[in-house]
Order: sequence, then C-alpha cells, then structure tokens
Amino acid sequence: MIKLSDIVVKFGDFEALHNINVHVKEGEFFTFLGPSGCGKTTTLRTITGFIEPVSGTVSMQGKDITNVPIEKRNIGIVFQSYALFPTMTVHDNIAFGLKIKKLKKDEIEKKVNAIAAKVDLSDEQLKKAVSQLSGGQQQRVAIARALVTEPAIICMDEPLSNLDAKLRVQLRNELKKMQKDFGITTIYVTHDQEEALTLSDRIAVFNKGYIEQIGTPNEVYNYSATEFVANFIGDINPIGQNIMEAMGLNPEENHFIRLERVHVNTDTASGEVYVTDGVIESREYYGLYIKYYISVGGQTMKVIEKNDGINIYEAGEKVKVGIHRADVMSYVKKEA
Repeated sequence: MIKLSDIVVKFGDFEALHNINVHVKEGEFFTFLGPSGCGKTTTLRTITGFIEPVSGTVSMQGKDITNVPIEKRNIGIVFQSYALFPTMTVHDNIAFGLKIKKLKKDEIEKKVNAIAAKVDLSDEQLKKAVSQLSGGQQQRVAIARALVTEPAIICMDEPLSNLDAKLRVQLRNELKKMQKDFGITTIYVTHDQEEALTLSDRIAVFNKGYIEQIGTPNEVYNYSATEFVANFIGDINPIGQNIMEAMGLNPEENHFIRLERVHVNTDTASGEVYVTDGVIESREYYGLYIKYYISVGGQTMKVIEKNDGINIYEAGEKVKVGIHRADVMSYVKKEA
C-alpha cells in the first residue's frame, strides 16, 4: 500500500532520519512509536508531503509520490491539535475539503451527513461551532474531516495526546472500531506504549532517527529485537550480577525479564528454571493485579501477580521467586 525505501531526511547538517524502510499493507493499522525527537513525526510528515527527503522514495500503491504535492497524494491527516476552524460550524469543518474539490452542494451534504453518522456526530452537533464541542467530539470532527474526502490512507499524529486519561482510553477503543469499520489503511504516531500495543496491527519502534524493530504488538513486547525496545515497551527488570551468575547467563550480555514473567510462590518445577529466596519490600494494589517490589539476589525486582484475593503478600514476608530461562531477554552489551 505505502512503502518508504531508504528515506533520509536532513535539517541542515542534522540527519533526522537514517535510511528508513517501512512497508504498510492495505487496511493495516500501523503505528510509529518512540520517545520525543526520535523521528516518528518526521517520517509521517515525509509520507504526507510536508517534508521532502534528501534521498529515498515514498511510493503508494506502487506509484512514486516522493515529489507529488500534498493535496494530490489522497492522504487524510489528523493533526495533534486537530487544526480545526474554531469559528466555523462542525458541518463546514467537515465539508471544507469537499468544497476545495468543488463538489456540488447536494453531494457535499450527502457525504457530510453520512460521515457524521459513522463517527457519531448528531445533526444538532453539526450546526454548532467547533469551539462549543468537547475534546472528544472535536477529535471525531477531525477524523470525519479527514475521512470524508475518501483518502486511500489516513495519517494521525498523536490525536489523543490532548485528552484526559479516561477519555483517551474510551476514544482509543472507538478509534480502533472506526478504523476496522472503514477498513482504511491507517498510520498512527504516538509515544504511548499502551496505546500502540492496544491499537496496532504492527508497530515500528523508532530511536534517534532509526527503526529498531517492526513487528506485531506481541513480537515487540515478548520478542524485543533490541535492548532499547525491551526497555521502551512496557516495564522490565534488568537481571543483576548475582542472579545472572546463578542462572549461568552470558556475562557479555545484558539480561532482562518482564514483570509478569517472574513467579512468586508458584509451581515452577517445569522447564529450565531458577528459584531463590526473596523478601517482599512493598506492594502497589491495582485491583486486577498487584505489583510487588521484592528483594532477591541482591537487587529489587518488580513483579506483577494476578489478584486472586487470597494470596496477597505483606512487606517483610519471605517468598520463593522463580524465573524461567526461556523468559529472559538477552542483548550483547554495547561498547561504551
């Protein structure tokens, strides 16, 4: 559907993107994930045409669009700030792109009403000024405006970042449903790992202008390709010297384990496993699960246990801690 081949972007002497290669399939929800300044938004802006690469090609449906103007790329865009016209009505905001295309009035009305219904905007809301709407409603307007022109692809740059936490989760679910219903190829930019894991079919993890890994949410979380990905996606425990030696792990590598992969007082007899004594330092109660801080092997390990309402450990309590060798993620140490 859309392919980036050896994309290099420079701002003066600074190289912002280093040979970026991405292939987004038709109908896919593809996320660019990474910390601030890693190159994810620069890559998105290269796809949409706001930035021209110094080398490499952007192609869509097999056609080179590297030098095609923004307005001729047939790509819908939802900006972080939504970029809506606050004094215009919701209807006129959605209709803006159609008017630019000089569609007939009755056709514009038909398309605006159809898309508004699909994103749950009422007739009453269509008549209101955008400034009268809530953040969540404004986001729907921005999505409707991007979709009404029937683009081949929709690009979204952190569209949920300006909303409060509860609304973000609610709209995240709605966003995925809408994308599935429309079946439109979607490229999504976020720094939020949970958002990326929840929404995406595949994720590209960016770091300092490079892509560290492309994979499904399960692949990037459970089979992180690099130490950066392992540390950036979710929470993780580094394995200290004592446990590393006791498990016979390679000293020339750094070793990590996910919080939910450390077992407390459970049957760990099956498989290659290391079991040792630990002491509960503290806990955080989340309802669905409990997060423990456990002193084990000369270090503090964070452990997530499902809350069964029965086995809840107190500070100072002695426990057995088990780690399966297969659950350890290992990476060659980088030279200083």
